Amino acid sequence: MRRTVLKTLLAAPAAVALPRLAFAQGKPEKSKLTIAVGGKNLFYYLPLTIAEQLGYFKDEGLQVEIPDFAGGAKALQALVGGSADVVSGAYEHTINMQAKNQPIMSFVLQGRAPQIVLAVSTRNMPGYKSIADLKGKKIGVTAPGSSTAMMASYVLAKAGLKASDVSFIGVGASSGAISAVKSGQVDAIANLDPVITMLQRDNLIKVVADTRTLKDTQSVYGGPMPAACLYTPVKFVQDNPGTTQALANAMVRALRWLQKAGPSDIVKTVPDSYLLGDRALYLAAWERVREAISPDGLMPEAGPATALRMLQTFEDSLKGKPIDLGKTYTNNFARKAAAKYA
Repeated sequence: MRRTVLKTLLAAPAAVALPRLAFAQGKPEKSKLTIAVGGKNLFYYLPLTIAEQLGYFKDEGLQVEIPDFAGGAKALQALVGGSADVVSGAYEHTINMQAKNQPIMSFVLQGRAPQIVLAVSTRNMPGYKSIADLKGKKIGVTAPGSSTAMMASYVLAKAGLKASDVSFIGVGASSGAISAVKSGQVDAIANLDPVITMLQRDNLIKVVADTRTLKDTQSVYGGPMPAACLYTPVKFVQDNPGTTQALANAMVRALRWLQKAGPSDIVKTVPDSYLLGDRALYLAAWERVREAISPDGLMPEAGPATALRMLQTFEDSLKGKPIDLGKTYTNNFARKAAAKYA
């Protein structure tokens, strides 16, 4: 019986490299830790905020500090530099980092659709007709190298343009992004809600590519596209399985809460600053992206392949390079957490 169980565990893609993950349990080895995030106010990272605001991390015996950066690329830099233990960021980074021989892995998924929108400024580009018109233009992204820049690069590549054909300008994920469009600082923008919905309300942008719903995501990427997740170096997971499980527990609990939460529950829980001065618009934006939130924290089977295919479209460093997708994520912790909060 014991041999049969071990054989089954070792056959699982996420367990091949790290069989110890299947047995993660017990108290957190590291109770104080830092989770870096880029654009915490975005719905993209709402599960993280819910887990923090409702005390789910504390319930798991964790003291979590969450510094907020201008974009996902900056949060990743904090992890690489050693000032963060974990990142709440885009799954795509796990693939890029494997290609650089710096293995990191996702262990709980927050979003099953990227929620990123590419739009052009109605002020700067009133005569916009196609993606080709973006050549030579300035595109505002949360931060260069972030998931917003990746999404824009992918859309450009599909239209025959290179990332070098445009200029990516970091504008953040809040009021700074809105100001960049209003002032004419950028010709187009790749950002998320509630920023995008607020720009749409004032007719400041024209949407050209949208991934806020599962249907639109399928249309843009040709498959399921994983979005925000918690990721960390593989060594951290190996050395701290109890801490990793505690983090997954808190996040899956937050995901379950969001599946049942009403509009009033949301606005009572998030900080007032997240509403950007318009509660009604914030809630309208939330309803638009609600289905993009993962219901269980599990990585969809075809998701990693979609992400790799997307990155290989414009990332020269990934073209022809072998990537073991099974080492970029594990569902073991999310499965246990899902069972706990079933």
